[in-house]
Order: sequence, then C-alpha cells, then structure tokens
Amino acid sequence: MNTPFDLNAGVQERIVYVRPVDVAELPKEVRDNSEGRETIYALHAADGERLALVANRDMAFALARQNDFAPVTVH
Repeated sequence: MNTPFDLNAGVQERIVYVRPVDVAELPKEVRDNSEGRETIYALHAADGERLALVANRDMAFALARQNDFAPVTVH
C-alpha cells in the first residue's frame, strides 16, 4: 500500500527546448538566409543538440507538436 509507483516508468519523454537566438551569433550561411531578422528560434533536444532553426516562436512550437514533441521555452 505504501509502495511508491512511478507513473512515468517506461515512458520516453519527448521534450524539445525552444529558445531565441541572436542571428548575429550564427554562421554566415545562416545569417545570409535570415531575411533580415535579428532573432530566430532554435529547437534543442534534451542533450543540447540543435534540431532546427525557425523564423518565429509560433513556428517553433508548431514544428515541435507536428513531430510529437512537447515544446518548452528556455530563456
């Protein structure tokens, strides 16, 4: 009766982290394709790997959800 039960046992979390990125910090090739934006948004895996760069926050969240990820904002 007092045995803890892990509700997440066997469940693989599919979280991606969304954060704004200053275009000036990106490689020249990306800056050249930023269409004059100063900020774009990156989606990162839990291990920090950058998965995608997109034009805006709404697009980042939509892309994450379309690929069955739960997006979380990072500052």
